[in-house]
Amino acid sequence: MKQVQEAYIVAATRSPIGRSHRGFFRNMRPDDLLVSVLQSALAQVPTLDRNMIEDMICGCAMPEGQQGLNVARTAVVLAGLPTSVGGITVNRFCASGLSAIQMAADRIRVGEAEVMIAAGVESMSMVPMGGNAPSFSPLMFAKDENVGIAYGMGLTAEKVATQWKISREAQDAFALQSHQRALAAQAAGYFGAETTPIEVTDRAPNLATGEVIEKKRTVSVDEGARPDTSLEGLAKLKSPFAARGTVTAGNSSQTSDGAGVLILASEKAVKQFGLTPLARFVSFAAKGVPPEIMGIGPIEAIPAALRYAGLKQDDIDWIELNEAFAAQSLAVINTLGLDQSKVNPMGGAISLGHPLGATGAIRAATLIHALQRKQLKYGMVSMCIGMGQGAAGIFERV
Repeated sequence: MKQVQEAYIVAATRSPIGRSHRGFFRNMRPDDLLVSVLQSALAQVPTLDRNMIEDMICGCAMPEGQQGLNVARTAVVLAGLPTSVGGITVNRFCASGLSAIQMAADRIRVGEAEVMIAAGVESMSMVPMGGNAPSFSPLMFAKDENVGIAYGMGLTAEKVATQWKISREAQDAFALQSHQRALAAQAAGYFGAETTPIEVTDRAPNLATGEVIEKKRTVSVDEGARPDTSLEGLAKLKSPFAARGTVTAGNSSQTSDGAGVLILASEKAVKQFGLTPLARFVSFAAKGVPPEIMGIGPIEAIPAALRYAGLKQDDIDWIELNEAFAAQSLAVINTLGLDQSKVNPMGGAISLGHPLGATGAIRAATLIHALQRKQLKYGMVSMCIGMGQGAAGIFERV
Protein backbone atom coordinates (compact mmCIF):
# COMPACT_ATOMS: atom_id res chain seq x y z
CA MET A 1 0.00 0.00 0.00
CA LYS A 2 1.11 3.57 -0.66
CA GLN A 3 1.59 6.11 2.11
CA VAL A 4 -1.53 8.25 2.15
CA GLN A 5 -0.85 10.46 5.18
CA GLU A 6 1.83 11.40 7.69
CA ALA A 7 2.17 10.04 11.22
CA TYR A 8 2.93 12.58 13.95
CA ILE A 9 4.05 12.00 17.54
CA VAL A 10 1.74 14.05 19.75
CA ALA A 11 2.89 12.75 23.15
CA ALA A 12 6.13 11.11 24.27
CA THR A 13 7.09 10.21 27.81
CA ARG A 14 9.01 7.61 29.77
CA SER A 15 9.68 6.43 33.25
CA PRO A 16 13.00 7.09 34.92
CA ILE A 17 15.31 4.11 34.37
CA GLY A 18 16.02 1.96 37.41
CA ARG A 19 18.93 -0.37 38.05
CA SER A 20 17.82 -3.98 37.82
CA HIS A 21 17.63 -6.10 40.99
CA ARG A 22 18.74 -3.31 43.35
CA GLY A 23 17.11 -0.21 41.92
CA PHE A 24 13.86 1.60 42.65
CA PHE A 25 11.72 -0.59 40.33
CA ARG A 26 13.06 -3.93 41.54
CA ASN A 27 9.73 -4.79 43.20
CA MET A 28 7.45 -3.00 40.73
CA ARG A 29 5.63 -5.13 38.18
CA PRO A 30 6.43 -4.04 34.62
CA ASP A 31 2.75 -4.04 33.64
CA ASP A 32 2.00 -1.65 36.50
CA LEU A 33 4.92 0.56 35.43
CA LEU A 34 3.68 0.58 31.84
CA VAL A 35 0.18 1.57 32.95
CA SER A 36 1.56 4.55 34.90
CA VAL A 37 3.53 5.79 31.90
CA LEU A 38 0.61 5.17 29.52
CA GLN A 39 -1.74 7.20 31.72
CA SER A 40 0.83 10.01 31.81
CA ALA A 41 1.07 10.02 28.00
CA LEU A 42 -2.72 10.12 27.70
CA ALA A 43 -2.83 13.05 30.12
CA GLN A 44 -0.69 15.01 27.63
CA VAL A 45 -3.50 14.82 25.05
CA PRO A 46 -6.64 15.58 27.12
CA THR A 47 -8.70 16.62 24.09
CA LEU A 48 -8.15 13.32 22.27
CA ASP A 49 -11.24 11.10 22.03
CA ARG A 50 -10.00 7.79 23.48
CA ASN A 51 -12.42 5.92 21.23
CA MET A 52 -10.35 7.06 18.25
CA ILE A 53 -7.33 5.03 19.40
CA GLU A 54 -7.04 2.04 17.08
CA ASP A 55 -4.40 -0.10 18.78
CA MET A 56 -1.47 -0.17 21.19
CA ILE A 57 1.76 -1.81 20.09
CA CYS A 58 4.26 -2.51 22.88
CA GLY A 59 7.81 -3.77 22.52
CA CYS A 60 9.21 -6.23 25.06
CA ALA A 61 12.37 -8.30 24.66
CA MET A 62 11.46 -11.03 27.16
CA PRO A 63 7.63 -11.11 26.98
CA GLU A 64 6.94 -13.64 29.72
CA GLY A 65 6.31 -13.81 33.45
CA GLN A 66 5.17 -10.46 34.83
CA GLN A 67 5.45 -8.89 31.36
CA GLY A 68 3.90 -11.80 29.48
CA LEU A 69 0.34 -12.64 28.47
CA ASN A 70 0.30 -9.75 25.96
CA VAL A 71 1.38 -6.92 28.25
CA ALA A 72 0.13 -4.35 25.70
CA ARG A 73 -3.49 -5.47 26.02
CA THR A 74 -3.10 -5.76 29.80
CA ALA A 75 -1.94 -2.13 29.95
CA VAL A 76 -4.79 -0.90 27.73
CA VAL A 77 -7.38 -2.48 30.01
CA LEU A 78 -5.73 -1.51 33.32
CA ALA A 79 -5.22 2.08 32.13
CA GLY A 80 -8.96 2.43 31.67
CA LEU A 81 -8.99 2.85 27.90
CA PRO A 82 -12.13 1.82 25.98
CA THR A 83 -12.35 -1.93 25.41
CA SER A 84 -12.37 -1.20 21.67
CA VAL A 85 -8.65 -0.31 21.82
CA GLY A 86 -6.53 -3.29 20.79
CA GLY A 87 -3.15 -4.36 22.12
CA ILE A 88 -0.26 -6.38 20.69
CA THR A 89 3.20 -7.11 22.10
CA VAL A 90 6.13 -7.31 19.67
CA ASN A 91 9.70 -8.51 20.09
CA ARG A 92 12.80 -7.42 18.20
CA PHE A 93 14.94 -7.62 21.34
CA CYS A 94 16.69 -4.25 21.87
CA ALA A 95 14.77 -2.62 19.00
CA SER A 96 11.35 -3.75 20.23
CA GLY A 97 10.28 -0.28 21.35
CA LEU A 98 11.50 1.34 18.12
CA SER A 99 9.78 -1.33 16.02
CA ALA A 100 6.57 -0.64 17.93
CA ILE A 101 6.80 3.02 16.90
CA GLN A 102 7.47 2.05 13.28
CA MET A 103 4.51 -0.35 13.20
CA ALA A 104 2.20 2.20 14.79
CA ALA A 105 3.33 4.88 12.35
CA ASP A 106 2.85 2.59 9.39
CA ARG A 107 -0.76 1.83 10.35
CA ILE A 108 -1.42 5.57 10.23
CA ARG A 109 0.67 6.20 7.11
CA VAL A 110 -1.27 3.68 5.01
CA GLY A 111 -4.62 4.97 6.27
CA GLU A 112 -5.61 2.05 8.50
CA ALA A 113 -5.67 4.13 11.69
CA GLU A 114 -5.89 7.76 12.80
CA VAL A 115 -4.47 7.35 16.33
CA MET A 116 -2.07 4.70 17.66
CA ILE A 117 -0.09 4.10 20.84
CA ALA A 118 3.49 2.79 20.69
CA ALA A 119 5.38 1.68 23.78
CA GLY A 120 8.14 -0.42 25.27
CA VAL A 121 8.55 -2.04 28.67
CA GLU A 122 11.10 -4.25 30.38
CA SER A 123 11.79 -5.40 33.92
CA MET A 124 15.19 -7.07 33.97
CA SER A 125 14.70 -7.39 37.72
CA MET A 126 11.73 -9.73 37.32
CA VAL A 127 12.44 -11.42 33.97
CA PRO A 128 16.11 -12.33 33.40
CA MET A 129 18.04 -11.93 30.16
CA GLY A 130 17.03 -14.86 27.97
CA GLY A 131 13.81 -15.40 29.90
CA ASN A 132 13.01 -17.83 32.70
CA ALA A 133 13.58 -21.04 30.72
CA PRO A 134 15.72 -20.40 27.63
CA SER A 135 15.90 -23.31 25.20
CA PHE A 136 18.11 -23.26 22.10
CA SER A 137 17.39 -25.40 19.08
CA PRO A 138 20.09 -28.10 18.71
CA LEU A 139 20.25 -27.09 15.03
CA MET A 140 21.99 -23.86 16.11
CA PHE A 141 25.04 -25.93 16.95
CA ALA A 142 24.96 -28.16 13.86
CA LYS A 143 26.66 -25.54 11.65
CA ASP A 144 29.51 -23.26 12.69
CA GLU A 145 27.91 -20.26 10.99
CA ASN A 146 24.82 -20.56 13.23
CA VAL A 147 26.57 -20.87 16.59
CA GLY A 148 26.77 -17.10 16.97
CA ILE A 149 23.00 -17.01 17.58
CA ALA A 150 23.70 -18.60 20.97
CA TYR A 151 26.63 -16.36 21.92
CA GLY A 152 26.35 -14.21 24.99
CA MET A 153 26.21 -10.51 24.12
CA GLY A 154 29.52 -9.82 25.89
CA LEU A 155 31.32 -12.30 23.67
CA THR A 156 29.93 -10.65 20.54
CA ALA A 157 31.25 -7.31 21.84
CA GLU A 158 34.70 -8.86 22.36
CA LYS A 159 34.65 -10.06 18.76
CA VAL A 160 33.70 -6.58 17.53
CA ALA A 161 36.46 -5.00 19.66
CA THR A 162 39.01 -7.36 18.13
CA GLN A 163 37.84 -7.08 14.52
CA TRP A 164 37.39 -3.29 14.58
CA LYS A 165 40.51 -2.75 16.72
CA ILE A 166 38.76 -0.89 19.54
CA SER A 167 41.19 -0.61 22.45
CA ARG A 168 40.33 -1.02 26.12
CA GLU A 169 41.42 2.58 26.69
CA ALA A 170 39.06 3.87 24.01
CA GLN A 171 36.17 1.85 25.46
CA ASP A 172 36.74 3.12 28.99
CA ALA A 173 37.07 6.73 27.78
CA PHE A 174 33.76 6.36 25.92
CA ALA A 175 32.13 4.96 29.07
CA LEU A 176 33.43 7.83 31.20
CA GLN A 177 32.10 10.34 28.66
CA SER A 178 28.68 8.67 28.82
CA HIS A 179 28.51 9.16 32.59
CA GLN A 180 29.80 12.74 32.39
CA ARG A 181 27.26 13.70 29.73
CA ALA A 182 24.39 12.05 31.62
CA LEU A 183 25.29 13.75 34.89
CA ALA A 184 25.59 17.14 33.17
CA ALA A 185 22.19 16.68 31.50
CA GLN A 186 20.61 15.67 34.81
CA ALA A 187 22.13 18.69 36.55
CA ALA A 188 20.72 20.95 33.83
CA GLY A 189 17.26 19.37 34.13
CA TYR A 190 17.21 18.31 30.48
CA PHE A 191 15.40 15.01 31.13
CA GLY A 192 12.55 16.66 33.01
CA ALA A 193 10.14 17.24 30.12
CA GLU A 194 10.34 13.65 28.89
CA THR A 195 10.13 11.90 32.27
CA THR A 196 7.03 10.73 34.14
CA PRO A 197 7.62 10.64 37.92
CA ILE A 198 6.64 7.23 39.32
CA GLU A 199 5.50 6.40 42.86
CA VAL A 200 7.25 3.35 44.27
CA THR A 201 6.76 1.46 47.52
CA ASP A 202 9.79 0.43 49.57
CA ARG A 203 9.31 -2.38 52.07
CA ALA A 204 11.58 -3.20 55.00
CA PRO A 205 11.10 -5.45 58.05
CA ASN A 206 10.92 -4.07 61.56
CA LEU A 207 13.07 -6.68 63.28
CA ALA A 208 11.72 -5.80 66.70
CA THR A 209 8.04 -6.28 65.85
CA GLY A 210 8.21 -8.52 62.78
CA GLU A 211 6.08 -6.04 60.85
CA VAL A 212 6.80 -5.00 57.29
CA ILE A 213 7.15 -1.23 57.07
CA GLU A 214 6.01 0.34 53.80
CA LYS A 215 7.20 3.73 52.63
CA LYS A 216 6.09 5.44 49.45
CA ARG A 217 8.29 7.80 47.48
CA THR A 218 8.29 9.35 44.02
CA VAL A 219 11.23 8.76 41.68
CA SER A 220 11.95 10.99 38.71
CA VAL A 221 15.68 10.71 37.90
CA ASP A 222 17.51 7.83 36.16
CA GLU A 223 19.66 6.14 38.78
CA GLY A 224 22.42 4.63 36.62
CA ALA A 225 24.80 7.58 36.19
CA ARG A 226 27.67 7.44 38.69
CA PRO A 227 29.47 10.65 39.75
CA ASP A 228 32.45 8.63 41.01
CA THR A 229 33.21 7.06 37.61
CA SER A 230 36.86 7.53 36.63
CA LEU A 231 39.30 6.12 34.11
CA GLU A 232 41.30 4.69 37.00
CA GLY A 233 38.28 2.88 38.39
CA LEU A 234 37.18 1.60 34.99
CA ALA A 235 40.70 0.32 34.26
CA LYS A 236 40.59 -1.94 37.33
CA LEU A 237 37.58 -3.91 36.11
CA LYS A 238 38.22 -7.34 34.60
CA SER A 239 36.48 -8.75 31.56
CA PRO A 240 34.14 -11.65 32.35
CA PHE A 241 33.79 -12.57 28.69
CA ALA A 242 37.31 -13.43 27.49
CA ALA A 243 40.66 -14.35 29.07
CA ARG A 244 42.39 -11.21 27.79
CA GLY A 245 39.22 -9.31 27.01
CA THR A 246 38.55 -5.59 26.93
CA VAL A 247 34.78 -5.58 27.52
CA THR A 248 33.83 -5.03 31.17
CA ALA A 249 30.80 -4.17 33.27
CA GLY A 250 32.08 -0.59 33.25
CA ASN A 251 32.09 -0.14 29.47
CA SER A 252 28.86 -2.10 28.85
CA SER A 253 25.23 -1.07 29.19
CA GLN A 254 23.54 -1.47 32.55
CA THR A 255 20.74 -3.99 33.01
CA SER A 256 17.69 -1.94 33.87
CA ASP A 257 13.95 -1.54 34.35
CA GLY A 258 11.81 1.03 32.54
CA ALA A 259 8.99 1.92 30.16
CA GLY A 260 8.24 4.47 27.46
CA VAL A 261 5.02 5.47 25.65
CA LEU A 262 4.36 7.58 22.55
CA ILE A 263 1.02 8.55 21.04
CA LEU A 264 0.87 8.93 17.25
CA ALA A 265 -1.82 10.66 15.22
CA SER A 266 -2.66 11.54 11.62
CA GLU A 267 -2.94 15.13 10.43
CA LYS A 268 -6.70 14.67 10.38
CA ALA A 269 -6.72 13.63 14.06
CA VAL A 270 -4.31 16.43 14.97
CA LYS A 271 -6.71 19.01 13.53
CA GLN A 272 -9.87 17.32 14.78
CA PHE A 273 -8.73 17.19 18.41
CA GLY A 274 -6.50 20.27 18.53
CA LEU A 275 -3.34 18.27 19.21
CA THR A 276 0.21 19.66 19.07
CA PRO A 277 2.58 17.54 16.96
CA LEU A 278 6.07 17.17 18.42
CA ALA A 279 7.65 15.27 15.53
CA ARG A 280 6.92 13.50 12.28
CA PHE A 281 7.92 9.88 11.82
CA VAL A 282 10.18 9.85 8.75
CA SER A 283 11.67 6.42 8.10
CA PHE A 284 12.79 3.11 9.58
CA ALA A 285 15.19 0.35 8.60
CA ALA A 286 16.13 -3.01 10.09
CA LYS A 287 19.04 -5.02 8.67
CA GLY A 288 20.61 -8.36 9.53
CA VAL A 289 24.32 -8.92 10.26
CA PRO A 290 26.33 -11.98 11.39
CA PRO A 291 25.06 -12.94 14.88
CA GLU A 292 28.56 -13.26 16.33
CA ILE A 293 29.21 -9.54 15.64
CA MET A 294 25.66 -8.34 16.27
CA GLY A 295 26.93 -5.00 17.59
CA ILE A 296 27.67 -3.66 14.12
CA GLY A 297 23.98 -3.75 13.12
CA PRO A 298 23.62 0.06 12.96
CA ILE A 299 26.39 0.19 10.33
CA GLU A 300 23.88 -1.40 7.94
CA ALA A 301 20.64 0.06 9.32
CA ILE A 302 21.60 3.75 9.53
CA PRO A 303 22.49 4.20 5.81
CA ALA A 304 19.29 2.36 4.85
CA ALA A 305 17.09 4.58 7.03
CA LEU A 306 18.78 7.65 5.55
CA ARG A 307 18.24 6.32 2.03
CA TYR A 308 14.54 5.66 2.67
CA ALA A 309 14.20 9.20 4.05
CA GLY A 310 16.09 10.83 1.17
CA LEU A 311 18.52 12.35 3.68
CA LYS A 312 22.28 12.51 4.11
CA GLN A 313 24.13 11.68 7.31
CA ASP A 314 25.01 15.36 7.79
CA ASP A 315 21.28 16.20 7.83
CA ILE A 316 20.86 14.42 11.17
CA ASP A 317 21.27 16.81 14.09
CA TRP A 318 20.97 14.41 17.05
CA ILE A 319 21.61 10.66 17.24
CA GLU A 320 20.52 8.39 20.07
CA LEU A 321 22.81 5.39 19.46
CA ASN A 322 22.12 2.74 22.06
CA GLU A 323 25.32 2.04 23.98
CA ALA A 324 24.97 -1.73 24.30
CA PHE A 325 28.76 -1.80 24.61
CA ALA A 326 31.39 0.88 24.14
CA ALA A 327 33.15 -1.47 21.70
CA GLN A 328 30.24 -1.71 19.28
CA SER A 329 29.27 1.95 19.70
CA LEU A 330 32.79 3.02 18.70
CA ALA A 331 32.87 0.52 15.82
CA VAL A 332 29.65 2.07 14.46
CA ILE A 333 30.80 5.67 15.05
CA ASN A 334 34.22 5.08 13.45
CA THR A 335 32.97 3.06 10.48
CA LEU A 336 30.20 5.48 9.52
CA GLY A 337 32.17 8.59 10.49
CA LEU A 338 29.45 9.83 12.83
CA ASP A 339 29.97 13.22 14.48
CA GLN A 340 30.60 12.30 18.13
CA SER A 341 29.21 15.62 19.33
CA LYS A 342 25.83 14.60 17.85
CA VAL A 343 25.88 11.06 19.28
CA ASN A 344 24.29 10.70 22.73
CA PRO A 345 24.89 14.29 23.88
CA MET A 346 23.15 13.42 27.18
CA GLY A 347 24.77 10.03 27.70
CA GLY A 348 23.52 6.60 26.76
CA ALA A 349 22.89 3.09 28.02
CA ILE A 350 26.30 2.76 29.71
CA SER A 351 25.31 5.51 32.14
CA LEU A 352 21.52 5.73 31.86
CA GLY A 353 20.71 2.03 31.54
CA HIS A 354 19.25 -0.31 28.92
CA PRO A 355 15.87 -1.87 29.75
CA LEU A 356 16.02 -4.01 26.58
CA GLY A 357 12.61 -3.86 24.84
CA ALA A 358 11.77 -0.47 26.36
CA THR A 359 14.92 1.28 25.15
CA GLY A 360 13.67 2.18 21.66
CA ALA A 361 10.60 3.95 23.05
CA ILE A 362 12.56 5.57 25.88
CA ARG A 363 15.30 6.92 23.62
CA ALA A 364 12.72 8.10 21.08
CA ALA A 365 11.11 10.17 23.85
CA THR A 366 14.53 11.56 24.73
CA LEU A 367 15.23 12.43 21.10
CA ILE A 368 11.87 14.06 20.40
CA HIS A 369 12.08 16.33 23.45
CA ALA A 370 15.73 17.17 22.67
CA LEU A 371 14.79 18.22 19.13
CA GLN A 372 12.12 20.49 20.60
CA ARG A 373 14.37 21.96 23.30
CA LYS A 374 17.27 22.63 20.93
CA GLN A 375 15.07 23.55 17.92
CA LEU A 376 16.82 20.95 15.73
CA LYS A 377 15.29 19.43 12.61
CA TYR A 378 16.17 15.73 12.24
CA GLY A 379 17.03 13.08 14.80
CA MET A 380 17.72 9.37 14.75
CA VAL A 381 17.40 6.43 17.15
CA SER A 382 19.54 3.40 16.34
CA MET A 383 20.71 0.23 18.04
CA CYS A 384 22.27 -3.16 17.58
CA ILE A 385 20.11 -6.21 18.27
CA GLY A 386 20.91 -9.63 19.73
CA MET A 387 21.18 -12.52 17.22
CA GLY A 388 22.50 -10.14 14.57
CA GLN A 389 20.38 -7.17 13.52
CA GLY A 390 20.49 -3.41 13.50
CA ALA A 391 17.64 -0.88 13.45
CA ALA A 392 17.37 2.84 12.88
CA GLY A 393 14.44 5.26 12.92
CA ILE A 394 14.40 8.91 11.82
CA PHE A 395 12.17 11.67 13.25
CA GLU A 396 11.64 15.29 12.17
CA ARG A 397 10.71 18.07 14.58
CA VAL A 398 7.55 19.91 13.60
